Amino acid sequence: MSFQVSHRLGMALVLAAGVVWSLNGLVLRMVGDAGTWQVLFYRSIGMVPVLFLWVALGSGGQPFRALRGTGWAGVIGGLGLVFAFAGAIYSMQATSIANAVFLFAAAPLITAVMARPILGERVRPVTWAAIAIAVLGIFLMVKEGLALGAGIGSAAALASAAGFSAFTLTLRRAHLSDMTPAVLIGASLAIIVAAAVIWGQGESYALPMQATALSLLMGAITITGGMALFTTGARVIPAAESGLLALIEVMLAPVWVWAFWNETTSRDTLIGGAVLLAAIVLNSLGTSRPAR
Repeated sequence: MSFQVSHRLGMALVLAAGVVWSLNGLVLRMVGDAGTWQVLFYRSIGMVPVLFLWVALGSGGQPFRALRGTGWAGVIGGLGLVFAFAGAIYSMQATSIANAVFLFAAAPLITAVMARPILGERVRPVTWAAIAIAVLGIFLMVKEGLALGAGIGSAAALASAAGFSAFTLTLRRAHLSDMTPAVLIGASLAIIVAAAVIWGQGESYALPMQATALSLLMGAITITGGMALFTTGARVIPAAESGLLALIEVMLAPVWVWAFWNETTSRDTLIGGAVLLAAIVLNSLGTSRPAR
């Protein structure tokens, strides 16, 4: 894992990560009517062995030392990921893929707001402007669903974004530069939580073979594989640049389900999503300069 990555290769890896992540919505549509917790259960099982191998390689063959090194931050951040993972699956099942992924993209702005009380970081004026624009975009996206009484999918997507923000803030507060051990903890906790919820609801752990295989595939490849590409590439390019390149995920996810699943989305979702993406681009460009 010590090979040299050029800036150009880093950009290509981050773009590839966005493309791989963008396939999650399509794969989830192919899973069918499986319950949220069943999908989370098998998807997390697919994540754990790949993440464990990754941590083992990155820690010089001492994965358990790396896991212990995260301390309570790894556990708390991992619980945030459980919340984020479950919300993401439910939202994509309850609303359109476009609506869900556009709202997921609000996570950096939520993180920026919460960093002030939690980390004591000042929110830059450009970020406040981006947040104001993002709120408008989110309103345009969810107002139709709220009018129809079907806004729970959008609420789950925003809750998922908040879970990812909690994960990010926890690791930053603990000064943990490598997120992979904490992600492994989160995936392991997701298996336990999903299994407990399935058992508590009296549901079956069994899924059709295709749904099980696709859920495992999501965990092992389209999530963990994308994460490996992103973290490898992001090490050699500025954070703002990697964040902008990764937005290819948000742009492509609705295209895949439209092309292969004939799923369309409303005009308000597209307009609101464009406004939200503009806010994220504004924030990324504005915060790429050092604060005075």
